[in-house]
Amino acid sequence: MTKLLNEDEATGKAKVVFDEIKEAFGMVPNFFLAQGAVDPDWLELNWNREKKIMISEGALDRKTKELLAMSIALNNNCEYCSLAHETMALMVGATEEEINEAKKVIELFTSFSSIANSLRVPCDLNPSMVEKKK
Repeated sequence: MTKLLNEDEATGKAKVVFDEIKEAFGMVPNFFLAQGAVDPDWLELNWNREKKIMISEGALDRKTKELLAMSIALNNNCEYCSLAHETMALMVGATEEEINEAKKVIELFTSFSSIANSLRVPCDLNPSMVEKKK
């Protein structure tokens, strides 16, 4: 198991990033504490990516982003990430019903993907078939 950099022992770049994370989340998750212990530059890079993709305003709202992240984590069998993003989804307004429905969709399309791949079904649908909205 990777050592975690204790928040109170962080200095320099790691401390600056930890302070930002704590302000955003109210805590510094172990995911970031582990990166801080390994390489503060890596920590900073991934925190900046988190801010840009997950926290900044964009075409998707934060709840949708967290549900997507939870879905990917479940599909990747990452217990830490799936629990973290389920928690974050709840924190940004997802309901238990929405989380459970997302899990049903994940299960359905994980199995559908297995069927399509095992049967080598040729795809007859393509985004270019849909008229683009401007």
